[in-house]
Amino acid sequence: GIPPRWGIKGQMVKVDQKQWREFNPEVIYYCGKDSRIIDFIKKSEGWKDVIAVQKGRIYSFPCELTCRASVNAGYFIKWLFSSIYEEELFSSTKLLYTEGIYSRRKIELPLTYVESAEIVYSKLKDYTSKALLIRFKTPMNIVSTLEGQRTGIMTVGNHYLPPNLWSWAHRIGLEGSRDYVYKILRLNRADSSLLFTGADMDNLAIVKKSFKAMSVYALVTAGVRSNAVRTSVDVGRFYEPGTINIILMTNMKLTPRAMTRAIITATEAKTAALQDLDIRSSQTPIESQATGTGTDNIIVVQGTGYQIDNSGGHTKMGELIGNAVYDAVIQAIKKQNGIEKDRDVFQRLLERGISLYDVVFSARLPEDVNKKELLAKLEALLLKPEYAGFMLTALELSNSKNNYLKESFKRWAENIVSEIKGKQAQVIPIVEKSKWPVPIKIAFDALIGGIIEN
Repeated sequence: GIPPRWGIKGQMVKVDQKQWREFNPEVIYYCGKDSRIIDFIKKSEGWKDVIAVQKGRIYSFPCELTCRASVNAGYFIKWLFSSIYEEELFSSTKLLYTEGIYSRRKIELPLTYVESAEIVYSKLKDYTSKALLIRFKTPMNIVSTLEGQRTGIMTVGNHYLPPNLWSWAHRIGLEGSRDYVYKILRLNRADSSLLFTGADMDNLAIVKKSFKAMSVYALVTAGVRSNAVRTSVDVGRFYEPGTINIILMTNMKLTPRAMTRAIITATEAKTAALQDLDIRSSQTPIESQATGTGTDNIIVVQGTGYQIDNSGGHTKMGELIGNAVYDAVIQAIKKQNGIEKDRDVFQRLLERGISLYDVVFSARLPEDVNKKELLAKLEALLLKPEYAGFMLTALELSNSKNNYLKESFKRWAENIVSEIKGKQAQVIPIVEKSKWPVPIKIAFDALIGGIIEN
């Protein structure tokens, strides 16, 4: 990839249409979801008349790569290469490495019917893919939300495909990429069942819960940054391999009824974990908590031993499944995304797509207000526990449909604005965000109103 050299220094530079057309970019990439400039380029005469637009070679990458590339420079280069040079990536004659498993890491899973459990590292199209593989001593029955009920299974697992290979997987389709992965891992699809994910297998969480002689293991990978959704609110547009993947195993023998009921119990536990972490929907982040990623999958293994016929919430088996899945989802999200329950108010605002800069510079303010100073003072206020707590309450209330709570919050907001000003004051409309939940607007109106002079 040859970057433009316009002889202009600075973090951001202005480019006129003549420079743009003379350089004639063959590829354009941009940051995250900020596609406003891309939309302009695609629609505007002169700007759209370049090879990249004509051939549709426009790519979006996460901000942590494009804007903070020094931290993940090598990783970004791999992903950029796989996007630009697809033909080289797909060519079997230009590979640098021999495809297949090159390393293994043992996983402790002390169940009598388990022959081995490990994470295997393999080369696939010159990139490293990773898979959790659990092999059984005798054939098992399983229930998989990806494949349905299956019998005679000798291996279950969870396969991680790195983002560098997502375009490859899209090109050959789910079945094609699945067949390729099975071949690389030397598995037989007739007696194997895998889940597929974009969450790194090195971030696997394994949680065991026990009561007397009964034990349950939950093996979970989870990533919630890109496609978390709230079921019943968000729109379904596509299908991809799962992002929160759960494998459930026990030292008891689950009947078909108990296996299928375990899926409900595990799903409820997963959703409880997402709500307690306040994971936001990727489609409606301001007003909606996520209930899943929209692409999640579960495998329940039958197991051996004493027969269990029920795994609902009133049973000990259901309790252990719920507790194991809840803790494992919490751990997996922390490992993969770095999200914890007690993260600060600034992070929670960003997760909702709320920029303090945008709030201040789009607000309805007196002409003499220095917006840069106002922004600094707003940030300083939110560093104080009492005001951070006020804003966090507004964020929580934005999930609620209870209007009585919102009315009570308005009274609290009047106390906040008066406290900041040092005299009695009213909350006045300042924030120009008509589609925002009322509590968030009121909170910003109170904080900004308290800062600015009468």
